[in-house]
Amino acid sequence: MFNRPIRTATALALAAGLALPAAAQEFDPASMTPEQREAFGAQVRAYLMENPEVIMEAVSQLEARQAQQQAVDDEQLVSRNADAIFDDGYSYVGGNPEGDITIVEFSDYRCGYCRKAFDEVEELIASDGNIRFILKEFPILGEASLTSSRFAIATMIEAGPEAYKSVHDALMTLGGEPSEPVLRRLATSLGLDTDAILARMSDPEVDRRISETRALAQAMQINGTPSFVFGGQMLRGYVPLAAMQQIASEIRADG
Repeated sequence: MFNRPIRTATALALAAGLALPAAAQEFDPASMTPEQREAFGAQVRAYLMENPEVIMEAVSQLEARQAQQQAVDDEQLVSRNADAIFDDGYSYVGGNPEGDITIVEFSDYRCGYCRKAFDEVEELIASDGNIRFILKEFPILGEASLTSSRFAIATMIEAGPEAYKSVHDALMTLGGEPSEPVLRRLATSLGLDTDAILARMSDPEVDRRISETRALAQAMQINGTPSFVFGGQMLRGYVPLAAMQQIASEIRADG
């Protein structure tokens, strides 16, 4: 990566008509005289001023290379952490459990973009019919987030995955703060054992699940929500429905 810009600089110097030191087979700025450096700098500046689009092209190419490298790095992260991502033994698994694509979402109930993605993820799963969907409780936006996740996980432990999903959906659309009276009303409206769930919120198992998911997120270099693992890819941030559908199609096409 270092030699490429050096060769480019050499070409610019030759194009400018500069006499480089004979020993400089590869352009070395340190070997130039002060006069050569000044002339070279002037020629480069003049070229860039006349062709400013070159800078944008270089930035665009750099960003593309960085994105490509990030994708490769993310695939390696997914591979190294596959068991914890796809089969931790406690996260909610919905959609089609036998689906040909697995989507994992790291989510926070107080995250505006998670709420925005909620309906679109639901539509994707329902309309596709062949997606296995895993939810990871990742409360990172304060005490209200943590309280909501504790309540959802306690529901999973106490009442099972169907009750958990009902609570998850309700928390995703909850307008106010998740105070105890609000959570009591929510659980009661769903026909759940409110006292048992509220008592379970302080269970060490709830702490363990949250801690393990946070450790996984750290290992995956996830520091925001929503974040998705889509097959073997990582998608950091909100992704609209049409883009998710396109990614699913591409994954299937790749076999």
